[in-house]
Amino acid sequence: MKLPFSFGEALALAQGRVTLREAKLLLREASGASAAAVAAFPERALDPEVSRRYLDWLTRREAGEPIAYLLGWREFYGRRFAVSPAVLIPRPETELLVDAVLSHLPDRPAHVLDLGTGSGAIAVSVALEAAGASVTAVDFSPAALAIAQRNAASLGAQVRFILSNWCEALSDERFDLIVSNPPYIAEGDPHMAQGDLRREPRSALAAGADGLDDIRQITAQAVRHLLPGGWLMFEHGYDQAERVRALMSLHGFEQVSSLCDLAGIERVSLGRKI
Repeated sequence: MKLPFSFGEALALAQGRVTLREAKLLLREASGASAAAVAAFPERALDPEVSRRYLDWLTRREAGEPIAYLLGWREFYGRRFAVSPAVLIPRPETELLVDAVLSHLPDRPAHVLDLGTGSGAIAVSVALEAAGASVTAVDFSPAALAIAQRNAASLGAQVRFILSNWCEALSDERFDLIVSNPPYIAEGDPHMAQGDLRREPRSALAAGADGLDDIRQITAQAVRHLLPGGWLMFEHGYDQAERVRALMSLHGFEQVSSLCDLAGIERVSLGRKI
């Protein structure tokens, strides 16, 4: 199509390539126009630079690149977090994990550890929502930590970042609460070849034959890094809650339970060190 084109022509160009919802989102982000303007003025011409940006995004989205990576951000807990192919894209269901952290903080300034922080969505959200909390975020990927540090700085969150494979670099530090959204998809799971998962970092997704390798490792390490009465909590797969609870009980955690997301799926499991 000859450039530049109009709002209406841009949406027509997307037919059969991406969903209408995605096309409208890309058009709004490329042009800076509101949803109302896109709908009300289909004849309005885009600048050539905007037309080229939209066309590039449309082509890449059609090829399977996640919207979040195209735009460079994803909303989480009411805030925009920068993302890149170096980190997992924050999901709405992970907000349940932040809710769980906030509802289990002690009645004093707490020390919180986020393992496998990725974009920093959990750590930054907790730091901003829990006044007085001291938040430490760990990741083994320097590229992921760079994104997380960028998000903390841009959103005004005080978070300490450490390069580490889970708890290995934490010496004898102990925390009131350890939280993690670790890799939990089984190797060979067909979902790994579908949707956005195809483009996200495999190291942030897969964890052994049953998807629980990293949860096993974290649970074993967490015992020595939690203060008495401290909580360990995970996000996990839709069918893993029972096994995660059993694993936590095996390592001596008490008050072990699971929380359901808005779809009624047990998505977060937690237990307390006594």
